[in-house]
Amino acid sequence: MGFGNLTEFIFLGLFHNENVKAMCAVLFLLCYLAILCGNLVVLITIRGSHLSEQPMYYFLSYLSFMDVCFTSTVAPKLIIDLLLQCNTISYNGCIAQLFYAHFFGATEIFILVAMAYDRYVAICKPLYYMITMNREVCYILVIASAIGAFMHSLVHVFIIIRLPFCGTNEIDHYFCDIFPLLKLACTDTRLLVIVIITTTGVLSILTFVALVISYIIILSILRTRSSEGRRKALSTCGSHITVVFMFFLPLIFTYVPMGDSVGDDKVFALFYTMIAPLFNPLIYTLRNTDMKNAMRKVWCQDNLFERK
Repeated sequence: MGFGNLTEFIFLGLFHNENVKAMCAVLFLLCYLAILCGNLVVLITIRGSHLSEQPMYYFLSYLSFMDVCFTSTVAPKLIIDLLLQCNTISYNGCIAQLFYAHFFGATEIFILVAMAYDRYVAICKPLYYMITMNREVCYILVIASAIGAFMHSLVHVFIIIRLPFCGTNEIDHYFCDIFPLLKLACTDTRLLVIVIITTTGVLSILTFVALVISYIIILSILRTRSSEGRRKALSTCGSHITVVFMFFLPLIFTYVPMGDSVGDDKVFALFYTMIAPLFNPLIYTLRNTDMKNAMRKVWCQDNLFERK
């Protein structure tokens, strides 16, 4: 345990009205089940079809897996707190939630970068695509994403476990995140806030800008392609761009404001912990012909065998 005598924290949560809590508990439970079902369908479809051989869908399967893991570090506890009014979490549980939330979230960011790189090579350098994005490179990019996320999460955990907590134990959030915990520390954390803003916040902005620029380059190159090739590429790139905006903008609003203006963090956090993982499967399947065809083959093959 860290310095100080606190053994548990209390989440103040999202709402105070009991009726609103009960209604939102049901809503979040349905959203969580939809996230599990939607992302697992995408994951199983890709793994059970020829799409797993293509780098883009290989990364997409890991993105879906990260969505499930990321949301599962936050949503079950949130739903239980709203239903049973059990708003406490142990010190060790809080540290674990902080680590896993940042680990899965950061891994998702790095995988989105890998997906953007994959689309850039596929569209801008198609002749070198199969050589550049071979399976070994895909493995390395996924492993590098996990290692980078692990280091990122470890830094946040080390920051928190070295802080003294000797005052109030009420966290103005619905899960353990770095800024709400820093506000509870019995020491001056202004320097730490600046460090986190310049690392996590600025890194999020730079990654977001780099992704946007890469997609602008891709879209400018697509103007010279045939209408059919342009339509297919725009479909996949449009899905990526939508997910990037849905995930990064709330993340930037969370980690770029100065430390004492974190009141809206809970609202922004809902976007990247619940809403983005909920819509990702829809975004990647509704406009994607390859995914829809693979889903028919994977999920309808049993029915076809029965008919025969």
